[in-house]
Amino acid sequence: MKKCLMICLVMFVSLVMATGMVSADQVVKFWYHFDDPETALNPLIQKFESENPGIRIEAERIAWDVYNQKLLTAIAGGFPPDVAQVKLWWQPQLVSMKALLPLDDYIAKWPGKDDVFDRVWELTKYSDGHQYYMPLQMVILYLYYRVDMFQELGLEVPKTREEFLEAAKKLTRDTNGDGEIDVYGFGIRGARGGHDWWGTFVLSSGAQFFDENGNSGLTTPEAIAANQWFIDLYRVHKVSPPTTPSDGFKEIIANMASGRTAMTIHHLGSAAQLEEALGDKISAAPVPKGTKGYWTSFGDEENAVFAATKVPDAAFKWASFLAEAENNAIWQKSSGQVSINKSNASADANRFLKATTDSSDFAGVLPAHVKTAEFVESLWPALMQQAFAGQISSEEMMQKIADHFAE
Repeated sequence: MKKCLMICLVMFVSLVMATGMVSADQVVKFWYHFDDPETALNPLIQKFESENPGIRIEAERIAWDVYNQKLLTAIAGGFPPDVAQVKLWWQPQLVSMKALLPLDDYIAKWPGKDDVFDRVWELTKYSDGHQYYMPLQMVILYLYYRVDMFQELGLEVPKTREEFLEAAKKLTRDTNGDGEIDVYGFGIRGARGGHDWWGTFVLSSGAQFFDENGNSGLTTPEAIAANQWFIDLYRVHKVSPPTTPSDGFKEIIANMASGRTAMTIHHLGSAAQLEEALGDKISAAPVPKGTKGYWTSFGDEENAVFAATKVPDAAFKWASFLAEAENNAIWQKSSGQVSINKSNASADANRFLKATTDSSDFAGVLPAHVKTAEFVESLWPALMQQAFAGQISSEEMMQKIADHFAE
């Protein structure tokens, strides 16, 4: 009897599988580093899965400090996620590793493509003409400043680097008469991620990674002088805190919120925290103009589909879902960044969003070069800290960067 029941059970299961009555969900593994996923990601996953039965999102949050290395390790091991948040400066390395799935054919058929800002498509397209990244959000850096401190000293918001330096000097002061500096004019991010502070003043004043002939533009007298000007903010003028060489994101924002610094550079992602702490005492403006024009970082977040995925259609469906206007607006409400969709643009933008959009025309990106990721992740922080400590000269620092990209 038992044998008969077993045979019947096996036959039933076989019949069910043969007729397609049982079908396992396609699982899309998604890596991200969003700081507070519960406020946006989980509802979006639920929405996606309800609209796309048969596809399940398996999301994993990775700490930012180890995100890039863990992703590279997973790729090298042959087990990357299906979709992951990525940065523009990683793209050359990922393309050289043949890790990314070209998305051109998918995007051409995607109904939402024309609602993404043209400039975003331009900046995220790789130099080989292919689109490997699916846009997620815009991050454009601008100048934060303490309105109350500027008013107290009768200062105007600086529009040039000369005006900026003059303001930073006046804002650096002992406010209680104890002989110690209480407020510093400018918070510099000297640790990892601070290349954007550096780029604001150095890449706008004569330095360029490559000239029109493809040669390094980092070792010219003009470029070395621009880098020296930036180093002098800390070493000579002392307008940034003593902790500058090791200050990261948390420190520069905490210093602004506490009144330790009067200016810094960051993006819309810090606006809510700073406004909560300071109210209308904090405002924003485009970064100052250098000797050759403006430069600010078009920071970014995109999603990439990895070539090793077994579920490419489902993976793109998830990446494109996050780029659709309605869903992207939900994401940005929590991330505090700018939507990549034209239909989400607001005519009544607040002062922080206005500083973002006012800076979009001159926002730039780091070179699409296989060595850019290493420059950002390790080389720049190490060299900048050595220069701030007086261990290497401006010329030596710029030569080492040029040599890095020439290898």
